[in-house]
Amino acid sequence: MRDDHLAVAGRRGSAIGRADDDGIGQCGLDPDHVRRAGPVYSLQRTTKFVHSRRPPETPAHAASRRGPDVTRIIDITELALRDAHQSLLATRMALEDMIPACADIDRAGYWSVECWGGATFDACIRFLNEDPWARLRTFRRLLPNSRLQMLLRGQNLLGYRHYEDTVVDRFVDKAAENGMDVFRVFDALNDVRNLQRAIAAVRRTGRHAQGTICYTVSPLHTVQGFVDMAQRLVEMGCDSLCLKDMAALLKPQPAYDIVRGIKQACGEDVRVHVHTHATTGVTLVSLMKAIEAGADCVDTAISSLSMGPGHNPTESLVEMLEGTGFEARLDRCALKRIRDHFAAVRPRYAEFMSNIHGVDTDIFDSQIPGGMISNMESQLKQQKAAHRLKEVLIEVPRVREDAGFPPLVTPSSQIVGTQAVFNVMMGRYKAVSGEFADLMLGYYGAAPGERDPEVVALAEAQAKKPPIECRPADRLKPEWQGLRDAAIALPGSDGSDEDVLTHAMFPQVAPKFFASRAEGPKNLGKAPADTAAAAAGATPAVGGAGRGPVRAPVTYDVSVNGRSHRVSVTPVG
Repeated sequence: MRDDHLAVAGRRGSAIGRADDDGIGQCGLDPDHVRRAGPVYSLQRTTKFVHSRRPPETPAHAASRRGPDVTRIIDITELALRDAHQSLLATRMALEDMIPACADIDRAGYWSVECWGGATFDACIRFLNEDPWARLRTFRRLLPNSRLQMLLRGQNLLGYRHYEDTVVDRFVDKAAENGMDVFRVFDALNDVRNLQRAIAAVRRTGRHAQGTICYTVSPLHTVQGFVDMAQRLVEMGCDSLCLKDMAALLKPQPAYDIVRGIKQACGEDVRVHVHTHATTGVTLVSLMKAIEAGADCVDTAISSLSMGPGHNPTESLVEMLEGTGFEARLDRCALKRIRDHFAAVRPRYAEFMSNIHGVDTDIFDSQIPGGMISNMESQLKQQKAAHRLKEVLIEVPRVREDAGFPPLVTPSSQIVGTQAVFNVMMGRYKAVSGEFADLMLGYYGAAPGERDPEVVALAEAQAKKPPIECRPADRLKPEWQGLRDAAIALPGSDGSDEDVLTHAMFPQVAPKFFASRAEGPKNLGKAPADTAAAAAGATPAVGGAGRGPVRAPVTYDVSVNGRSHRVSVTPVG
């Protein structure tokens, strides 16, 4: 497969890092630390990457790198290439706008660089006409000294349904073959049954399997419950654990208590990573408390792609540690260049920026994660219903309680969020999406708590199938050959396993992408002047402030996990 962006990398990739190519340690970073930061790759004629792991660093070796007043080195995962723009810019950033920063990201000294998975796969083929596998290979070539990290939805892979076990195996194998190192594996319901196959598949490839605990707040969720889940993940063979706070709900004391509890129950040598968003304004302190409790690595985003529904700034975390006995050994000069690059790029995506720019403590009530907020805003704008966002935010926790208090992370966040939109626009449960019915009936897994029996009955009547209690994937028949036959018949498909997997996860979007792939990737960024002019000439949304009563039926096109639902609402009375 042809990697269109590699030519772009050749033209632009080294420009940002040219200042100190001859001296990687000029900004005060230990050069050996950078060179030890990740695996080494060699590119063969087949374009497959051969992985060569260096031995892990010993405690004595780590101690030799510390200064006299430093008790522990804190590792950092950089989110700029994935979750940062997913949360702030609705996942629309083009690869060519990331490539120039790669040289400095590679030399900065991060423990890992998150660059793939989550919603980026969907956005690549749906909006950017870009092959996500080519994106991964491009990052692998441009970040040779870095661990590449992805977010994997367990049995859902990167799609919105459960896949049969051999499909999970094939996806993990192909992701590893194309250059992925660290697989952060989570399940939206914290149902560990949905993590087992993916974690086992990662371990077979020799890559790093990171088991994930989705943090949430409800009457059912306790510190001990999260610690118990951590113990189960360790027993499954995970190489590290991640406490993932996707909605900025993790307050400082729970952060300390959970991390300390995991270390005490699982062992001090078990690596614990912490991921938070910045929306509520409290989580930089939470990261500090997690570090004090023993966290080994925290996730941050470069400052020009941080805050709001995004994440805490990398530079702020680095500076915060000064004098504490902890240290993040990152190259400050490289960080400044990365910051400046994305500061110049971000205004080009103004039309996709979230309306949440500062602190929003209302998220403690709605519990909607950062990436979901920006995408929900985008969806409501498309339906000329942006003015109803606050109503939807109020409805989300009510729907969540009815569903048994699932954590709000993909795909449960989209499912619960879309049902909340339905409830606001049409009345509570007057219409139920197929995905929400499946959630209520156990087809995504076991919920943390009891589901509302009346809503379960509504879902059962609509879906015309019974509730289940088994692992959802156990009901699936082998499907790889059928998926392959369907994909290779499509115009533009190259017959590769990668294309089969792309079509398997997004069967409604992939055919159009395959047909247009040869046209090359799109860049949706605009010059700031063009964005301002478009905003000035925009037509006011229908039904805004001062709107009158609705006199005729109104039709909404609502998108749920890539499937379009047209709903007509007729006024009553």
